[in-house]
Amino acid sequence: MAIESTKYTKTAIILHWLIGLGIIFMFLFGWYMVDLPKDAPKAMSFDLFDLGIYTWRLNEEVSPRAFYFNLHKSVGITILGLIIFRIFWRLTHPAPALIKTMKAWEKKLAHTTHHALYLMMVLIPASGAAMAIYSKYGIKWFGIPLAEGLGNDTIRDIFKNAHINIGIILLVFLGLHILGALKHTFVNKDGTLKRMMLK
Repeated sequence: MAIESTKYTKTAIILHWLIGLGIIFMFLFGWYMVDLPKDAPKAMSFDLFDLGIYTWRLNEEVSPRAFYFNLHKSVGITILGLIIFRIFWRLTHPAPALIKTMKAWEKKLAHTTHHALYLMMVLIPASGAAMAIYSKYGIKWFGIPLAEGLGNDTIRDIFKNAHINIGIILLVFLGLHILGALKHTFVNKDGTLKRMMLK
C-alpha cells in the first residue's frame, strides 16, 4: 500500500512515457534526416525510414528531405502539445512526495533535474518552431499550414544553433534522469520506478 499511495496518476504516467519515448525518437529522427541529400528526386510516397513497414502517401511530390523535415516538425509540434498538457497536469495534480529513504542531496538533484527537463522540453520544440518560421518553409502540421516562412536566414541560424545546443543539454539531463532511475531500481531497490508504472 505504501508504494501505491505514492504513485503518480495514470494520466501523468502515460504522458511521462509518451513524451520520454517521443523525445528519444526525435533525437534519432534528427540524426537520420540531417544527412539526407538536398537534390534527391521528388516522390509522392515514401517507405517510412526505409523499414518496409509503412508507406506514407502524399498529395504532391516532394523530396525525401522535405518530407522528413516536415514530418519532424509535425511530430515536434505534437510532442510540444503533450508537454504543455503535462505541465498543466502537473500544476493541477501535484507529484507525490519523494521516497523518504532518499538523501537530501538526492532529493535536491532530483528536483533540479526535473525542473531542467521541463524547461528543456519546452525550449527545444519552441526553438525548432522558431527556426522553421524564420526559414523560407514555415510550419505545416501533417500537411496543415500553421505558419508561413519569413525567409530570414540570419535569425534562422540563431535558432538553429539554439535548437542544437538545447538538445545537447536536454540529452545530459535525460541521461541523469535515466541513471537516477536505474540507481534507485538496481542499487537502492526502493520502488521509485514503480511509482511511474501503470501496474
